[in-house]
Order: sequence, then structure tokens, then C-alpha cells
Amino acid sequence: MSVASPSPSGRQWPLAEILFWPALLAYGEAALAYVGEARRPGSAGRLATWGVRIGWLVQTALLAVQATRADGFPWSTWAASLNLFVWLVVGAYLIWGCQPRFRLLGLAVLPLAAVLFALAHAGGGTTAHGASRYSNLFLALHVGLVLAAFAGFTLAAGMSGLYLWQERRLKRRERTILHVRAPALARLDALAARTIGFALPALTLGIAVGIVRLRERGGGFDALMAVTLVTWGFYGTYLALRIGARLRGRRAAYVVLLGFVLVAVARLALPVTHFS
Repeated sequence: MSVASPSPSGRQWPLAEILFWPALLAYGEAALAYVGEARRPGSAGRLATWGVRIGWLVQTALLAVQATRADGFPWSTWAASLNLFVWLVVGAYLIWGCQPRFRLLGLAVLPLAAVLFALAHAGGGTTAHGASRYSNLFLALHVGLVLAAFAGFTLAAGMSGLYLWQERRLKRRERTILHVRAPALARLDALAARTIGFALPALTLGIAVGIVRLRERGGGFDALMAVTLVTWGFYGTYLALRIGARLRGRRAAYVVLLGFVLVAVARLALPVTHFS
């Protein structure tokens, strides 16, 4: 028996639909509050933090509803995997985002999360789906690991964007530099690299699971696989340059942001037909 609530028109709304709107509103509130925090630090930052927390918890409940009601792995479609990706990105942000100095990272993360979450809903990604022709174990490992890696790369790109913004403010000697709290540039640079250092092994394992299945069951090599491999090589090269050539600072930030272009293509443009 499904839990539903009557809409004004008299039709029944599924629980997933009921949970989606509070989560989206919370993410939207947080995105707007972060803009206010950048202009005048204070209560807006605290409101933004609570908006992120509440939105993420409600989305967690939404994912739980999908998991219990789906006949198989519930995030095997493009839109559904986008829903899971948003949850992973916001969850990764919360590791640092609750700290006052990292609040402005929300300027890069929450507007993107709100837009992608709405896009996932528009594509039907917040409802339960039927069974997939792929095994649940394969999808949980492959999709879960790849999305977790992409979430890490997204967070690293946000840190790099915050690095460039903060560096620009320092060079201009803006009067508000002391009023808006932000992490030290070296701290942002190191955390972006560390996040990529954790994300790349997850992507490696996710790709390996996909390759094993491809060899055992057969199948074609598509554009998404190619872009994912290019992304893996790009971030692997970034880490190699960081260790071997001491890639740091502004150049490193630009490289991370360039890599995020590949993530955006792999996450938004190509997965539509990958599991079709």
C-alpha cells in the first residue's frame, strides 16, 4: 500500500513526489542564502547551512523510498542517476561546508545541485523505476563508484573556483576581504588535490567493474565510456604533475576546472543512451 497525499485536483501524489519539493526548496533557499552570505556574512550563512542539511536529509528519505519501491536498482536511468549524483555532491560538500570558512563553497555547489535536482525530477528520476536488464550488483558497484568519483571531481572544481575568486580579491585588496571568511589559498589547493586523490581510485574501480562486465557479457564501446576513460586519464595526469612537477596554485586550479568540463559532458550529455 503506497503512501500518498491528495493534490488540489483530487489525484494522489506519491510519497517520492511529496519529498522532492521540500528538498528542492531547501536547496534553493541555501543557494540564495549563500549569495547573501557573500555580500554580508552572518545569519545568512547559518540559514544556508541548515537549508543544505535539511535538503540533504529529505533527499536521503526520497532515495530510501525509491530503493524500497523499485523492482531492481532504482538509479539505472539517466535522470535517476542524476538524482543520486546530486545527493553525493551535496553529501561530499557537507564534510567541509558546515565549517564557517568553507560556507562560500556553497556558492559553487548549491545552485548547481538545485538545478540538477530539478532536471532529474523533470526527467522522472525521482520516482521508482522497474527492473533493469543489468544486475543490481553490477549497477550498484559501477554506477555508485563512478558517480561518487564524479561527485568528488565536482567538489574539487568548486574548491578551485573558490581559490581563484579568493586570490583575485586578495590581489585587488578589496576592503571586504576581512569580512567574508574563506579558507587559506594553500588549504583550498591542498584539499582540491586530496579530494581528487580519493575520487580517482573510485573511478578506477568503477571503470574496472564496467570492463569486466563488458568482457564477460559483451556489448559495444560507446561515447560515454570513451569520455570516462579520458576523464580518468586527465585526472591521473593532474595528480602525476602535482607530485612530479609540483603543480600548485592558480595553474592547478585552472587544470581542475578544465577537468570538470569532461565531468559535465560525461554526467549530463552522454548517459542518456548508455543504459538504454
